[in-house]
Amino acid sequence: MRAFGINYDTGFTSGGTTTHEPFLPDIVQREMRVIREDLHCDAVRITGGHADRLETAARAAADAGLEVWYSPFTNGLTQDELLAFLTDAAERAERLRRDGARIVFLTGSEVTLFTDGFLPGDTFQERAANLADPAAFRALLPRLHATFNAFLARVVTEVRARFGGPIGYASVAFEGVDWTPFDVAATDAGYRDATNADTFSDALRAQVEQGKPFGVTEFGCGTFRGAADLGGHGDSVVEWSENARPVRMAAGTVRDEQEQATYVRELLDVYDAAGVDAAFVYTFSRRDLATTARHDPERDFDAASFGVVRVLPPGAAEGPYAELGWEPKAAFHVMAEFGGRARRKKAAEKAAEV
Repeated sequence: MRAFGINYDTGFTSGGTTTHEPFLPDIVQREMRVIREDLHCDAVRITGGHADRLETAARAAADAGLEVWYSPFTNGLTQDELLAFLTDAAERAERLRRDGARIVFLTGSEVTLFTDGFLPGDTFQERAANLADPAAFRALLPRLHATFNAFLARVVTEVRARFGGPIGYASVAFEGVDWTPFDVAATDAGYRDATNADTFSDALRAQVEQGKPFGVTEFGCGTFRGAADLGGHGDSVVEWSENARPVRMAAGTVRDEQEQATYVRELLDVYDAAGVDAAFVYTFSRRDLATTARHDPERDFDAASFGVVRVLPPGAAEGPYAELGWEPKAAFHVMAEFGGRARRKKAAEKAAEV
């Protein structure tokens, strides 16, 4: 693996707010140093739907010495609005690149689900509901592939006019992306679970061998017993309010940091052995899934979080990172060990070349 990294959410917009509140630039700067110096990551994928926050976090990451995968992740925009957001983001990313930052620009994330007009439905929930009927959904795919690839071709043309570095897109499998105009192929569907465990290795091999650098832009699981089998659907153990905020955990949910840590360690080894270009654990933190009561399982929303740190109420965190409002989980230490080992190996290989 050329680059080992983690996702960093600057705020996914939903229900009139975002998933990263409050967004404090000084905390962001310090967390980027933690990602570089303590987790030993080479890269970070910066996501979110707020233009200024993306740029702020990307600059902090670059200042910390990280390669930046600049990754707008928007919700509820029209296609024209998304194009405008992406071209603006490309200009911001180019300024950073010209200042010396290492930048990969992703032209959106899971766009067909979160943008108007590609799938039937006016909201994410309505669009995602199409997947519940496999036969009907397959009938939608030819038109979806044609319209979406036409949109991506338009986006790539506009982005290349503004950004001089490598360009990719964070996809989901059903989108049928034509990777011809891209420099990097990437997937948000890097999750192994009970439904795909038997075919996971073969599918990964096909993606790695498609002829372009391949990035796994998301993989991980929740922090509860049984989370590994659910993979990317781990937040299903949370009851959500209408404004996309957690209400209570499902009865019987048992917190299990080791399950998350084991899953992350196994998948890191799988992706490293497979020769993916870059792999990003999902995610550093879920500030919208904080533990609001440490000893009350019903309100330990972090059990559903894919974050490798446990966000706690103000003043409740303990240990060396307490002033940042969180505590490292078992998966944090697994990542740190993997990153440290990989960094030592690269240093040894570089010394041998000399």
